Amino acid sequence: MSALRILVPVKRVIDYTVKIRVVNGAVDTNVKYSINPFDEIAVEQAVQMKEKKLASEIIAMTVGPTKSAETLRTALAMGADRAVHIEVPEGTEVQPLQVAKIVKAIVEKEKPGLVLLGKQAIDDDSSQTGQMLAGLLGWPQATFASKIETAGEKLTVTREVDGGLETVSASLPAIVTTDLRLNTPRYASLQNIMKAKKKPISTISVKDIGVDITPSIEIISVSEPPKRVGGGKVADVDELISKLKAAGAI
Repeated sequence: MSALRILVPVKRVIDYTVKIRVVNGAVDTNVKYSINPFDEIAVEQAVQMKEKKLASEIIAMTVGPTKSAETLRTALAMGADRAVHIEVPEGTEVQPLQVAKIVKAIVEKEKPGLVLLGKQAIDDDSSQTGQMLAGLLGWPQATFASKIETAGEKLTVTREVDGGLETVSASLPAIVTTDLRLNTPRYASLQNIMKAKKKPISTISVKDIGVDITPSIEIISVSEPPKRVGGGKVADVDELISKLKAAGAI
């Protein structure tokens, strides 16, 4: 188990604190960006496993434009050893299936024993990449992990489901997607931020990967939800029932 290498795909997304605005039929992207929160949890889990001597190396990777290197620096400052940047042209949207195919190519090159990634990205909320990657590789998967335990060449994962918690086991190599309650990501110290600047990032053009990133789904339009209409007050229960009946609610 000491030789386990962990690959952690991360994504650059609009920061979760930003209020999303739609301008001229598109999301305003002239805002603050940061690492996807669920991917940050995956990085933290990998670092904790290395601290417990359960892993030997952590490789962060991302698919995105030049600015996505900032996201990799965050992962490196948290404790990843090195990073791989699959660079795509600015403004290019890479959809989940294409991302899964790119990650598969990196898996075949790096030969990790475990791929840890967030259960979803907060920009598109697709929650598809991990599952698609497992299907492409033919590896076992455990999604929405809230607890991960290792024993030899096996993982035991507690995952959140609608009815509560479910515990599953899988043999390595495997794919695990992380949920919100798995851990609390650490803040990178100034010292580690400075060290991260010296850690290696390999930049590879998506053309060299040989994956067609042409979108398979076309976005027709983007619009904000309609504004909520203000509520009203009623004098008593009888008036409330009357209004509900008039609205067809009862």
